[in-house]
This record gives sequence, C-alpha cells and structure tokens, in this order.
Amino acid sequence: MPSTSYLVAVLAIVFTITLALRAVPFAVLGRLRGSAIVRRLAVWMPVGILAILAVTALHGTIMTDPHGTWYALLAVAVTIGVHLAFGRRTILSVGAGTAVYVVLLNTL
Repeated sequence: MPSTSYLVAVLAIVFTITLALRAVPFAVLGRLRGSAIVRRLAVWMPVGILAILAVTALHGTIMTDPHGTWYALLAVAVTIGVHLAFGRRTILSVGAGTAVYVVLLNTL
C-alpha cells in the first residue's frame, strides 16, 4: 500500500496537469480572439459537431433497423424545421427531433 505522502503527491501532480490542460486553451484563445480563423471556427465548429453526431447516430439506426430509417429522416427534418423556425435554439430543436423519433419508433 502506498504511503499517504505518495498519494498526496500524485494527486497534486494530477490536479496541476489537469488544471494546466484546461487553462491553456483559454489563455491562448485570449490572444487569438481577433483572428479570422478563430471567428470562423466559432461559427462552424458547433454545426460540424452536430453533423458528426447526427451521421453517427443515423448510421447506427439505418444499419440496425431499416424501418427506423424513415423515422430518423423525419426526425431530422423536424429538427431542422424547428431549428430554423424558432430562432436557432439548439436544445429545443434537438429535443423536438428526439421526441418525434422516440414517439414514431415506439408507436408505429
């Protein structure tokens, strides 16, 4: 069994490394805030992440349940429609699309 001082030292090192890894991007971002690349990433990165998530989820759905493909595509259409109609609120649109998919999958 390791000694208490050893465990405290390990925890202090882990804490320091974790804090540094989380703080460095914010420190660097402050200097790059005026950069055109950072502004462009701020616009496109959330869309890209959601697109990757959607493709991954739809791929799994299409491969496991061919009937669920139409439900998933309808849910995607609802998500896009709600997103554009209600002020681009991501939580609302994803929630509505998920609800439509779950209801269709469980009732039909």
